[in-house]
Amino acid sequence: MSLEFGIFDHVDRSSRPLDEFYEDRLKLIEAYDRAGIYGYHCAEHHSTPLGMSPSPSVYLSAIAQRTRRLRFGPMVYTLALYHPLRLAEEICMLDQMSRGRLQVGVGKGISPIEVGHYGVDYANADKIFDEALAVMTQALSRKHVDFEGAFFRFKDVPFELEPYQKPHPPLWYGIISADSAERVARRGMNFIANSPTKAVRAFTDRYRATYQPVPGVPMPKMGMNRFLMVGETEQEALAIARRAYRRWWSSFMALWHKHNRPPVGVSYPPEIDAQIEDSRAVVGTPDKVIDVLRRQLAESGANYLVVRFAYGDLTLAESLHSLELFQRHVMPALRESLPVAAE
Repeated sequence: MSLEFGIFDHVDRSSRPLDEFYEDRLKLIEAYDRAGIYGYHCAEHHSTPLGMSPSPSVYLSAIAQRTRRLRFGPMVYTLALYHPLRLAEEICMLDQMSRGRLQVGVGKGISPIEVGHYGVDYANADKIFDEALAVMTQALSRKHVDFEGAFFRFKDVPFELEPYQKPHPPLWYGIISADSAERVARRGMNFIANSPTKAVRAFTDRYRATYQPVPGVPMPKMGMNRFLMVGETEQEALAIARRAYRRWWSSFMALWHKHNRPPVGVSYPPEIDAQIEDSRAVVGTPDKVIDVLRRQLAESGANYLVVRFAYGDLTLAESLHSLELFQRHVMPALRESLPVAAE
């Protein structure tokens, strides 16, 4: 199995009018499709400029129609905010309309503030997640749903839709610890981690130690996520990345600053230079990017490289140029040096 490449996108707001913002994003996603990118993963956020896809299914339905080969999905559906049967119906529709290209990321949500705006007590988010996931996966693989829990109860509820992929689309999870890597390995889920390289290695080691291979089923994807900017020169790439990252960081912190609270479970420095130093961002010429990513992939044990081409106030032209250099130089070089993804 050759190394595959993915995209993570907060779909964070820029200064562009929203109609132009969405059209630019869809044009960039069409370019991902043409470039041979494996998967596109978008975040779900609410009440914050960090996320302009608060309804991932609506956004993804447009992506399904504008692409042909690209796989896509939320990273993640915030399950505490959904009725699980309604979400299962949306998943079936997206999977059918895309002929089996949907990838379903799930999570409890990372922000107590965001879910609190919807009347959800974050203290219950883990339990709601477990119940909603159980109901959702049952609905996707059966014609009737029966479930008895603390938050959801169903008795012989008919389920008329079905997914294109059987028994259901691949499941994904965003992890921040080795313990969460073990949990998703037991469920056979794919994961994406936005952590320094050494931490990602701890995740992939724990995942491999726990995962039980299934004959005929490929190893799930263990993704490593990186901010990226590829430029003709080091100076050009750094200047663009620094400017764009500052806008992204402002959006990321907006809701936390408003409520005078620190982020939960994650920490991002205000300048991209610190991200470069701790390995979570890669910026430079094609040759430098190849060298850095080659070493990170080998050290991390990841078998799926996920990058961000759109963040902050990057223009469509800037993102497309970085993608073009990545496609032309970086992707073939990494595939040649790492022809077989780590198993």
